[in-house]
Amino acid sequence: DSRNNMQIYTVKQGDTIDRIAGAAGMDPLRLAHDNQIEPPYRLAVGQSLLVAGGDSEEAGVRLGGFRIGNVQTGPVLVNGYAYPWIDEQILSETCMYLTSISIFSYGFTEAGELVPPAGYGEEDILREARRQAVIPVLVLTPLGADGRFNNNLVAVLVRDLEIQQKLIRELWTVVQEKGYGEVDVDFEYVLAEDRELYADFVRRLRIIMNLFGIRVTVALAPKTSREQRGLLYEGIDYRALGEAANGVLLMTYEWGYTYGPPMAVAPINMVRRVVEYALTEIPAEKISLGIPNYGYDWPLPYEQGVTKARSLGYREAVQLAIDHGVPIYFDETAQSPHLRYWQYGIQHEVWFEDVRSMYAKFELIKEYNLAGAGYWQLMRLFRANWLLADHMFLIKRGEAVI
Repeated sequence: DSRNNMQIYTVKQGDTIDRIAGAAGMDPLRLAHDNQIEPPYRLAVGQSLLVAGGDSEEAGVRLGGFRIGNVQTGPVLVNGYAYPWIDEQILSETCMYLTSISIFSYGFTEAGELVPPAGYGEEDILREARRQAVIPVLVLTPLGADGRFNNNLVAVLVRDLEIQQKLIRELWTVVQEKGYGEVDVDFEYVLAEDRELYADFVRRLRIIMNLFGIRVTVALAPKTSREQRGLLYEGIDYRALGEAANGVLLMTYEWGYTYGPPMAVAPINMVRRVVEYALTEIPAEKISLGIPNYGYDWPLPYEQGVTKARSLGYREAVQLAIDHGVPIYFDETAQSPHLRYWQYGIQHEVWFEDVRSMYAKFELIKEYNLAGAGYWQLMRLFRANWLLADHMFLIKRGEAVI
């Protein structure tokens, strides 16, 4: 099966699509399509390509890439978050590789009334999910009118049983009417004093939803110890929430973030620390690994409180390297690609994800027998990532088991 001849190849000086495809014994147009390379098919030195197919193992040896064996294990859950305005074609292609898709997001008022997602498109995602047997997930967030996570809203909810009951009733109605198969609770910056009450709310929601065959999951800030300090972590009790929900998503990204210093968004050494701590509190079969489908571009020099990075996708990052004639480097510790370029007299530093960094994350899922992966987010297509995931995992399709 030529599909089993899969390798990751890093572009060298003088390489062309034709030369790489020729060495692999495959169609150059297929190589370009898989890696989203458009005419005139320019490459960046240090760019990693997924070479999927080829005519033989010998051809793979000729190319000299990093060979990936046929490494499928048991069924893995693959989820991704999408805003309602996701591009129709991106949605259609991505759904081929998903167990479930999370629509971001429903909110709620202080009175416990459910607030639907902003804009149009929820119905389009639900329709495509049904067509491809992907489970739609209702995401519940405490987003205020300013679009930020509001821990006062969380406090009002978790401290009042009547408000919880009203919200759960409204959630159940929407889930039944629209055909959602799962509810994902994504509360961030929960106050330390609401730690136990928050877990109690998730447990109540899960008990009721499970009666109707609806799974309940919870997104967890990336902790590395039980008593970790900081507003993002103190209200999040891994053990209690792991017991309260059917599954959890570790939000293992945002080490590199908009207002922070330039660094990898999800350095594998830090991601591993979160996974290893989580496994002391929650069974592996309940844990999904969060994976970022984005990177950041920082203007230099970095100045705390002043510098603001812009978000970008894999293709944009590679295009910057091509346009500015700079190489892409790979940090072995973080297992993450990065580059620097100059524009209008300002130097920029970019960290992003490629097939090498994704491979490292997939290996971590397999090493610890985690339940699966959850992507933030699906708005940009990263085709090579999905082809790699499909090769490495037996992606669970259809019914998700409670």
